[in-house]
Parts: sequence; structure tokens; C-alpha cells
Amino acid sequence: MGLKIKKISGGYVGNTVLKNVSFEVANGEIVALIGLNGAGKSTTINHIIGELQPQQGTIMLNNIYLAQTPTAFKSQIAYIPEQPILYDELTLGEHLHLMLAAHEIDNAVTWSRVFDLLKLFRLEDKLHWLPIHFSKGMRQKVMLVSAFMLDAPLLIVDEPFLGLDTLAQKDVVRLIREQAEKGNSVLMTTHLLSSAAKFVDKFIVLHEGSVQFVGTPIALANAHGLTLNSLDDFFDLMYEDTADET
Repeated sequence: MGLKIKKISGGYVGNTVLKNVSFEVANGEIVALIGLNGAGKSTTINHIIGELQPQQGTIMLNNIYLAQTPTAFKSQIAYIPEQPILYDELTLGEHLHLMLAAHEIDNAVTWSRVFDLLKLFRLEDKLHWLPIHFSKGMRQKVMLVSAFMLDAPLLIVDEPFLGLDTLAQKDVVRLIREQAEKGNSVLMTTHLLSSAAKFVDKFIVLHEGSVQFVGTPIALANAHGLTLNSLDDFFDLMYEDTADET
């Protein structure tokens, strides 16, 4: 089944951002939600994770409707925000314990996966560190560990490469692929389209709160006279089209 968004309209008080948005992320599929700043990407994610309530439409994950059983729905999601969110008074180890306890999976099997992730991101000796001692990249790695350790049916990653070195970026791509191979759904946002084209199954283009395109990376490139290696130029074309409209 995976994630199904059907005819969602919504946004903030006095500001309807999303207009009849529909798309799907199947089990085992990696989908990149893309668009210019202000297109509605973050608003879409906030609706999926339950931070915003849609004015109309439905959001379903593996036969669970968000509106009907929000707690059960949210328990199926691992979310990595664009900006790391950490508690100043909690160490790395305490953050991880809190997250696992909240999902009721604070057990030896899960901690084995946690330590593998900590070693991968070179954080295995930082369990007693407080966030004040972490660099921006290290903070992002903490969020990555916190999400990937859950092995959730739906992984949402907002700008996964932000603040990461090249080695860590490669590790993230591998972990995302592993999630899909397990049958989990992955929804991500990114501005690095040429890089994403190497591993995502499809792009969903949002423009002014509406879905403008759904298709494979090669289909998106062909539709705009680009190659996979020049897909980063897509945003320049979008900006030019938007300027022409005004």
C-alpha cells in the first residue's frame, strides 16, 4: 500500500497553501518531492506528520487513516527534519533512549542497529556528549541515527544532504536504498536533483501548492530538454517560467 495522499487542500490560518494535492509513495519506493521555495513541500510534510490538519482530503499509510487514528499513523513514521531538533539538557545516549522508549522498541536488538549506525556516522564515542558540543553536521547525523534506527514503514527526509560531508552523503543514500529494499516507503525533499536522480524512483514537482509533474527522473529530464546530469538546471527553468507568468 504505502503512503496515499488524496486531494489534500490545506495550510495555515488565512493561507491555503496546498490545492488538491494527490500522490502516492508505494512500499519499497523512493520519491523526491521537489519545487521552488514556497511551493508547498514543507506544508505537505507537516500535514503528513500531523502537525497541520487538512481542510479537505485524506492521508493514508498502509490502510491507516491519519484523521481516524493519528497515534497509530504517526507511530509508522520516521522523520528527519531539515533543521536538527535536539534537547540541550539531554546527551546523545539519552536522546536515543527517549526516542526508542517512545516507540516501545528500547531493546537489545534495536540497540544493536543503533550502535551500527553510530559507528557508521562516527558517533560511537559521543553517547555522553550534550548537543552544545556537536557541530551542525554532527547534529544532522544524530537525527539520521534517530530515524534510521526505527526502521519505520515510512521514512520522511527533508533535505537529507544538508550539512553533511561527501562520505556521509553516500552513507545516507545507501541507508535510504536499504529502507526501500526492505519494503519501506521513502519520501524526501531535495534541491540536488542530479544526485537524487541516481537513486529515486520518481520525482513529484510541486508548484504554487499544486502537483505539476509525477514521473521518473529520465521523464522529468526529457520533458524539459535536460539530461540526468543537468537536472539541477530544472529549478532555473522553473524560476524563468514563474517570472514569465508575472
